[in-house]
Amino acid sequence: MRLFVAILPPPAAVAELTAALAPVRRLPQATALRWTAPAGWHFTLAFLSEVPDPLRPGLDERLGRAARRHGPYELRLAGGGRFGDRALWTGAEGDLTGLARLADSVRAAGRRAGAPPAEEHAYHPHLTLARTQRATHVALRRFADALADFRGSPWPADTLSLVSSALPHSGVPGEQPRYNTVASWPLGRPEVRTQGP
Repeated sequence: MRLFVAILPPPAAVAELTAALAPVRRLPQATALRWTAPAGWHFTLAFLSEVPDPLRPGLDERLGRAARRHGPYELRLAGGGRFGDRALWTGAEGDLTGLARLADSVRAAGRRAGAPPAEEHAYHPHLTLARTQRATHVALRRFADALADFRGSPWPADTLSLVSSALPHSGVPGEQPRYNTVASWPLGRPEVRTQGP
Protein backbone atom coordinates (compact mmCIF):
# COMPACT_ATOMS: atom_id res chain seq x y z
CA MET A 1 0.00 0.00 0.00
CA ARG A 2 1.30 3.48 -0.91
CA LEU A 3 1.35 5.46 2.35
CA PHE A 4 2.29 8.81 3.81
CA VAL A 5 2.00 10.33 7.29
CA ALA A 6 0.37 13.72 7.58
CA ILE A 7 -1.37 16.41 9.57
CA LEU A 8 -4.78 17.16 8.04
CA PRO A 9 -6.23 20.66 8.41
CA PRO A 10 -9.73 20.85 9.93
CA PRO A 11 -12.79 21.73 7.81
CA ALA A 12 -12.86 25.36 9.01
CA ALA A 13 -9.25 25.89 7.89
CA VAL A 14 -10.01 24.23 4.55
CA ALA A 15 -13.01 26.55 4.08
CA GLU A 16 -10.88 29.65 4.81
CA LEU A 17 -8.25 28.59 2.31
CA THR A 18 -10.87 27.74 -0.30
CA ALA A 19 -12.30 31.26 0.05
CA ALA A 20 -8.83 32.84 -0.16
CA LEU A 21 -8.07 30.85 -3.33
CA ALA A 22 -11.22 31.94 -5.17
CA PRO A 23 -9.68 35.17 -6.58
CA VAL A 24 -6.33 33.44 -7.16
CA ARG A 25 -8.05 30.85 -9.33
CA ARG A 26 -9.38 33.68 -11.51
CA LEU A 27 -5.89 35.02 -12.36
CA PRO A 28 -4.69 34.73 -15.97
CA GLN A 29 -3.45 31.21 -16.79
CA ALA A 30 -5.06 29.72 -13.66
CA THR A 31 -7.01 27.28 -15.82
CA ALA A 32 -3.69 25.91 -17.12
CA LEU A 33 -2.80 24.67 -13.62
CA ARG A 34 -3.77 21.32 -12.08
CA TRP A 35 -5.43 22.44 -8.82
CA THR A 36 -5.50 19.99 -5.94
CA ALA A 37 -8.84 19.10 -4.39
CA PRO A 38 -9.54 20.51 -0.90
CA ALA A 39 -10.46 17.01 0.30
CA GLY A 40 -6.84 15.98 -0.29
CA TRP A 41 -5.10 18.94 1.36
CA HIS A 42 -2.55 17.88 3.96
CA PHE A 43 0.87 18.61 5.46
CA THR A 44 3.03 15.58 4.66
CA LEU A 45 5.39 14.63 7.49
CA ALA A 46 6.86 11.58 5.72
CA PHE A 47 6.15 9.90 2.40
CA LEU A 48 6.73 6.18 2.88
CA SER A 49 5.88 5.01 -0.64
CA GLU A 50 4.91 1.31 -0.97
CA VAL A 51 4.66 -0.36 2.45
CA PRO A 52 4.18 -4.16 2.47
CA ASP A 53 1.18 -5.27 4.58
CA PRO A 54 3.33 -7.35 6.99
CA LEU A 55 5.13 -4.15 8.09
CA ARG A 56 1.93 -2.33 9.04
CA PRO A 57 1.58 -3.58 12.65
CA GLY A 58 5.12 -2.48 13.54
CA LEU A 59 4.72 0.79 11.68
CA ASP A 60 1.42 1.54 13.42
CA GLU A 61 2.94 0.78 16.81
CA ARG A 62 5.90 3.10 16.20
CA LEU A 63 3.72 5.90 14.80
CA GLY A 64 1.51 5.62 17.88
CA ARG A 65 4.56 6.07 20.10
CA ALA A 66 5.68 9.09 18.10
CA ALA A 67 2.22 10.65 18.38
CA ARG A 68 2.17 10.24 22.17
CA ARG A 69 5.53 12.04 22.50
CA HIS A 70 4.56 15.13 20.48
CA GLY A 71 2.05 17.96 20.31
CA PRO A 72 -0.62 18.95 19.93
CA TYR A 73 0.50 22.10 18.11
CA GLU A 74 -1.24 25.33 17.24
CA LEU A 75 -0.99 26.03 13.51
CA ARG A 76 -2.57 28.24 10.92
CA LEU A 77 -2.48 28.13 7.14
CA ALA A 78 -0.52 31.13 5.93
CA GLY A 79 1.04 32.78 2.93
CA GLY A 80 1.93 31.41 -0.45
CA GLY A 81 5.03 29.99 -2.05
CA ARG A 82 6.22 27.95 -4.94
CA PHE A 83 8.77 25.33 -5.87
CA GLY A 84 10.12 26.99 -8.99
CA ASP A 85 7.36 26.94 -11.56
CA ARG A 86 6.39 23.36 -10.70
CA ALA A 87 4.12 23.67 -7.64
CA LEU A 88 2.18 26.35 -5.78
CA TRP A 89 1.66 25.95 -2.03
CA THR A 90 0.50 27.59 1.15
CA GLY A 91 2.54 27.26 4.29
CA ALA A 92 1.97 27.19 8.01
CA GLU A 93 2.61 29.45 10.96
CA GLY A 94 2.66 28.46 14.61
CA ASP A 95 4.75 25.83 16.35
CA LEU A 96 6.83 24.90 13.32
CA THR A 97 9.74 23.74 15.50
CA GLY A 98 7.48 21.22 17.19
CA LEU A 99 6.06 20.16 13.83
CA ALA A 100 9.59 19.60 12.47
CA ARG A 101 10.43 17.46 15.51
CA LEU A 102 7.28 15.42 14.90
CA ALA A 103 8.32 14.95 11.25
CA ASP A 104 11.76 13.73 12.40
CA SER A 105 10.14 11.31 14.84
CA VAL A 106 7.73 10.01 12.18
CA ARG A 107 10.58 9.44 9.73
CA ALA A 108 12.55 7.58 12.40
CA ALA A 109 9.47 5.45 13.14
CA GLY A 110 9.24 4.55 9.46
CA ARG A 111 12.91 3.60 9.28
CA ARG A 112 12.71 1.44 12.44
CA ALA A 113 9.61 -0.33 11.14
CA GLY A 114 11.35 -1.16 7.85
CA ALA A 115 9.44 1.47 5.86
CA PRO A 116 11.98 4.28 5.42
CA PRO A 117 10.75 7.55 3.95
CA ALA A 118 11.15 7.79 0.19
CA GLU A 119 12.64 11.28 0.62
CA GLU A 120 14.99 12.61 3.29
CA HIS A 121 15.40 16.39 3.43
CA ALA A 122 14.90 19.27 5.83
CA TYR A 123 11.24 19.52 6.76
CA HIS A 124 9.38 22.37 5.05
CA PRO A 125 5.68 22.38 5.97
CA HIS A 126 3.58 23.16 2.93
CA LEU A 127 0.20 22.23 1.54
CA THR A 128 0.28 21.81 -2.25
CA LEU A 129 -2.42 23.82 -4.02
CA ALA A 130 -1.59 23.43 -7.71
CA ARG A 131 0.96 22.00 -10.11
CA THR A 132 1.91 23.04 -13.59
CA GLN A 133 1.09 20.73 -16.44
CA ARG A 134 4.08 19.22 -18.21
CA ALA A 135 3.33 20.68 -21.62
CA THR A 136 2.45 24.14 -20.28
CA HIS A 137 4.73 26.75 -18.77
CA VAL A 138 3.00 28.96 -16.21
CA ALA A 139 4.94 31.44 -14.08
CA LEU A 140 3.77 30.78 -10.53
CA ARG A 141 5.20 33.91 -8.91
CA ARG A 142 2.00 35.96 -9.33
CA PHE A 143 -0.06 33.13 -7.78
CA ALA A 144 2.27 32.90 -4.77
CA ASP A 145 2.29 36.70 -4.45
CA ALA A 146 -1.52 36.75 -4.48
CA LEU A 147 -1.50 34.48 -1.40
CA ALA A 148 1.30 36.30 0.43
CA ASP A 149 -1.02 38.12 2.85
CA PHE A 150 -3.30 35.14 3.56
CA ARG A 151 -3.50 34.20 7.25
CA GLY A 152 -6.07 31.64 8.36
CA SER A 153 -7.39 31.22 11.88
CA PRO A 154 -5.32 29.18 14.36
CA TRP A 155 -6.33 25.55 14.84
CA PRO A 156 -5.04 22.68 16.97
CA ALA A 157 -3.02 20.11 15.03
CA ASP A 158 -3.89 17.27 17.37
CA THR A 159 -4.00 14.14 15.20
CA LEU A 160 -1.34 12.18 13.32
CA SER A 161 -2.80 10.45 10.26
CA LEU A 162 -1.54 7.53 8.18
CA VAL A 163 -2.97 8.00 4.70
CA SER A 164 -3.10 5.70 1.69
CA SER A 165 -2.64 7.23 -1.73
CA ALA A 166 -4.01 5.66 -4.90
CA LEU A 167 -2.59 7.28 -8.00
CA PRO A 168 -4.86 8.12 -10.93
CA HIS A 169 -4.95 5.36 -13.49
CA SER A 170 -7.87 6.17 -15.78
CA GLY A 171 -5.89 8.53 -17.99
CA VAL A 172 -8.63 11.15 -17.64
CA PRO A 173 -7.00 14.62 -17.62
CA GLY A 174 -7.25 16.29 -14.22
CA GLU A 175 -7.96 13.09 -12.29
CA GLN A 176 -6.72 13.44 -8.70
CA PRO A 177 -5.06 10.85 -6.46
CA ARG A 178 -7.48 9.25 -3.99
CA TYR A 179 -6.54 9.58 -0.32
CA ASN A 180 -7.92 7.50 2.51
CA THR A 181 -6.97 7.80 6.17
CA VAL A 182 -6.21 4.23 7.25
CA ALA A 183 -5.22 4.99 10.87
CA SER A 184 -4.82 7.98 13.15
CA TRP A 185 -3.45 8.74 16.60
CA PRO A 186 -4.10 11.69 18.91
CA LEU A 187 -1.01 13.78 19.54
CA GLY A 188 0.30 14.01 23.08
CA ARG A 189 -2.19 11.55 24.56
CA PRO A 190 -1.80 7.84 25.39
CA GLU A 191 -5.04 6.84 23.64
CA VAL A 192 -5.51 3.92 21.26
CA ARG A 193 -5.34 4.66 17.55
CA THR A 194 -8.48 4.80 15.45
CA GLN A 195 -8.91 2.81 12.25
CA GLY A 196 -10.00 4.37 9.01
CA PRO A 197 -13.11 3.17 7.18
